[in-house]
Amino acid sequence: MQQYEQLLKANKAWADRMVEQDPNFFESLVEVQRPAFLWIGCADSRVPPNEITGTRPGDIFIHRNVANLVIHTDMNMLSVLQYAVEVLEVKHVIVCGHYGCGGVKAAMSRHSYGLINKWLRHIKDIYRLHVDELAGIQTEEARLNRLIELNIIEQVNNLADTSIVQRAWKGRNGPHLHGWVYDLHNGIINPLIDIAANTPLEHEIYEYDDLDVQH
Repeated sequence: MQQYEQLLKANKAWADRMVEQDPNFFESLVEVQRPAFLWIGCADSRVPPNEITGTRPGDIFIHRNVANLVIHTDMNMLSVLQYAVEVLEVKHVIVCGHYGCGGVKAAMSRHSYGLINKWLRHIKDIYRLHVDELAGIQTEEARLNRLIELNIIEQVNNLADTSIVQRAWKGRNGPHLHGWVYDLHNGIINPLIDIAANTPLEHEIYEYDDLDVQH
């Protein structure tokens, strides 16, 4: 049996198991989705959001990319964010990275990786902003993991800087923003930062007075 055929077989077994546990399981998902969470995570195959949080289909709206970045020119991410915040009205937006992230590790090097250099540049900027702190860390692994944490914190602040989130804060006092890091060694998620609605931004220049501007 080919590997892809194993996936199809496993899918059939999973579907049968869900129906056995709840005959109306799939019918309840067909008409509408009402997730409470938007998850912006790393594309790493070892960090599956539903699996590590013990949630079921329909619980989490998910966007994933290399190194869980929130970039203001990324129309894919912004489209997901707008839909989740304005249409689904999620209560929480979570940026979840993980220790040992290959994308962050690549950004710390001077090696050229081709097209992805443009993506990793955003992480290099974070390194530059925190170079004094990072330079004082003795081991490469500890330095990497601290940059991973700083990257997550930066991405949560980037969320707060969007007019999408700021409009929702003024309109419905939500969503709540969270930055988490997942430890591959023990499977535990550790919180790093939380930003509640209308929390003062890093700098007033990021705050929009006229929320009719483009996202």
